[in-house]
Amino acid sequence: MDDAAAAARAEVPGLDLGALRAYLDRETPGLLEGELSARVLAGGKSNLTYAVTDASGATVVVRRPPLGHVLATAHDMAREHRVITALHDTAVPVPVTHACCEDEAVIGAPFYVMEHVAGTPYRQASELVALGPERTRAISERMVDTLVDLHAVDPRAVGLEDFGRPEGFLARQVKRWGTQLEGSRSRDLAGADELYAALTRGVPADQPPAIVHGDFRLDNLLVGLVGGEVGRDEVRAVLDWEMATLGDPLTDVGLLVVYQQLARLGAGGDLITDVSEAPGYLPLRELLARYAERSGRDVSDLGFYVGLAYYKLAVILEGIYYRHTQGQTVGAGFAEIGGYVEPLVAGGLRALKEES
Repeated sequence: MDDAAAAARAEVPGLDLGALRAYLDRETPGLLEGELSARVLAGGKSNLTYAVTDASGATVVVRRPPLGHVLATAHDMAREHRVITALHDTAVPVPVTHACCEDEAVIGAPFYVMEHVAGTPYRQASELVALGPERTRAISERMVDTLVDLHAVDPRAVGLEDFGRPEGFLARQVKRWGTQLEGSRSRDLAGADELYAALTRGVPADQPPAIVHGDFRLDNLLVGLVGGEVGRDEVRAVLDWEMATLGDPLTDVGLLVVYQQLARLGAGGDLITDVSEAPGYLPLRELLARYAERSGRDVSDLGFYVGLAYYKLAVILEGIYYRHTQGQTVGAGFAEIGGYVEPLVAGGLRALKEES
């Protein structure tokens, strides 16, 4: 390998462009032509996402698991590819999928290839401030409506009836995230065991199931104007489906509540998302009312769901922190993550106490 090729490959750790080129030529001939270049896309701190561009400027997106320390059941590329493909003809906007490779020998991990969709994943309040309060309100409304559309999809109608096990879903979620934490824990975490025990005791009855995204928030949506500069902001694609399953849709709502509160808790809002601080963004009460009215679901008792969402996010960040300490993360913004875990645990305990 010459110096130029080595430098190019160093810019995209975890993605062998030569191996990808050979795979695409074999499986999707004509999708990309000529020499490939790639860059790591900003966004999720779990699965790695790359924009891969050919000599003509055509671009696709490649997703693969993180480098190292991949916990069992996490980062399943085939599941993520399956749910995106299944939702293509529904009201839920998703990218077109091109290929899915489960053979780790190709690039060192399973991966899939999908359409590159134009749009903005709004992560920070400052990005929305530039749009003004009216557009910000409309964007947050579209976010809620998209979640309602997702939860309205009949899994059987799109071939996802076996995508999860809705019976006992909430109890398994508590157990799963407890197991995940034990797999990543390398330090004492104040309140973590107490929160896990409280969640275990407080599991509510199963609700009618739906397709659950698992990490639904504004910066996992690509938003763009439809109809030119004077058009309407619409959700063009929902991304990051790695935790999707069949289960209780209120788990998605509980997580939205947590993301709405992060900036005020000192629990990572600046690192994860603080969009709810932008003028015009739907206040929490209105956000929940819109979801309830359009979905027909009762959101009056969300304490368990919010507590579970705080615990889940704390576990995810602890896993990322662990990978960072092992030198297995790619990109910037990881150094502070460990400091946000305990505030999230504390938020979960408060949510349960407020509803008790």
